[in-house]
Amino acid sequence: MTPIHSPADDISPGMIRLLALAAGLIVASLYYAQTLVGPISAATGLSLDAAGLIVTLTQVGYALGLLFIVPLGDLLENRKLVFVLLLGTSAMLAAAAFSSSAALFLAASLGIGLGSVAAQVLVPFAAHLAREETRGQTVGKVVSGLLLGIMLARPAASLIADHFSWHAVYGGAALAIAALAFVLRARLPQRAPASSLPYGRLIGSMWQLLTTTPVLRRRAAYHAAMFASFSLFWTVTPLVLAGPGFGLSQTGIAIFALVGMAGAVASPVAGRLADKGHTLFATAAALLLGVVSFVLPLFAPGSREVALGLLVLASIILDMGVAANLVLGQRTIFALGAEVRSRLNGIFFALFFAGGAVGSALGAWVYARHGWQAALLTGLAFPAAALVYWTSEWAAERRLTQSAQAPLQ
Repeated sequence: MTPIHSPADDISPGMIRLLALAAGLIVASLYYAQTLVGPISAATGLSLDAAGLIVTLTQVGYALGLLFIVPLGDLLENRKLVFVLLLGTSAMLAAAAFSSSAALFLAASLGIGLGSVAAQVLVPFAAHLAREETRGQTVGKVVSGLLLGIMLARPAASLIADHFSWHAVYGGAALAIAALAFVLRARLPQRAPASSLPYGRLIGSMWQLLTTTPVLRRRAAYHAAMFASFSLFWTVTPLVLAGPGFGLSQTGIAIFALVGMAGAVASPVAGRLADKGHTLFATAAALLLGVVSFVLPLFAPGSREVALGLLVLASIILDMGVAANLVLGQRTIFALGAEVRSRLNGIFFALFFAGGAVGSALGAWVYARHGWQAALLTGLAFPAAALVYWTSEWAAERRLTQSAQAPLQ
């Protein structure tokens, strides 16, 4: 029998764990390539200048899917939509596994990005299943799973590639996503949205949502900056670690990436802060973490061991800032209305993934042309600009507080 969810019920811990696991496994498909840029580009004939396309095209596909597929979560039965998307993702991962040319691999990468937006149908699904008073914590836990998937994808890909090949990474992922599709079809409750808008009007309404929802634009800007720095860091750093300065193997890079997983602890903490009304200053803290993460390696001494330690610390701090800022953004936009939740989430993710695509492409280009220090300064500029933008929100909030207190004085 198909499970049905009652609005009076809160989401069960088991369902939260399933959604967190599913989101992590799905979104991991976007990130296997980050620590495999070197071997994939060598095997497919891509130059160092063009290596960023391996990550960028996946993110471009993801952004397109967020704009044109995720909004269907407000129109179609969500469980069936997720099932179809996952089968498509599995097929694209299989195509990547058997690629021997740059053109085929890059085309598969675009398809992987398109299908992996199933994760962003599941996150609003979790918000829908949760009660208002626990929504931030629920979203935070599911996003923790999503972020753990991102962080585990890098070391897992490196370890598998070191012992087998990068082809095995994508082949195994294809099988795992296919299995997940059938598990979710069996376990997820039905969610049939009430909207009856034609698809064209549904997509058209997204522009109106963007232009009439200032908080959506602001949260997207904050996270576009954070995700640009995140993508730049994880596109360039594996190239630096494998270079003559550090000389790490794929296994060494995997261990480095594994340590960065510690940053995921920030997600549920940020969710609780948002539920308690502390979003404004929690956002400033998250953006500041992004700035600090790029300042640290800029001042690395000549010692290889100390420089590597600073890079490890920087990766943890950056991942903490990104994790916290993502939860704060989603908690804020999910409070704007259940009937448009998938569209809001699609716009939010599309905009910040566009930032990620810019970061990864720019990072690879700057590193190839101007070196590591220039790449760090470029990464630093993104969260710094977002922090400057945040001051306008803080100033507006302060003016509102002072106006509210004025009659009492």
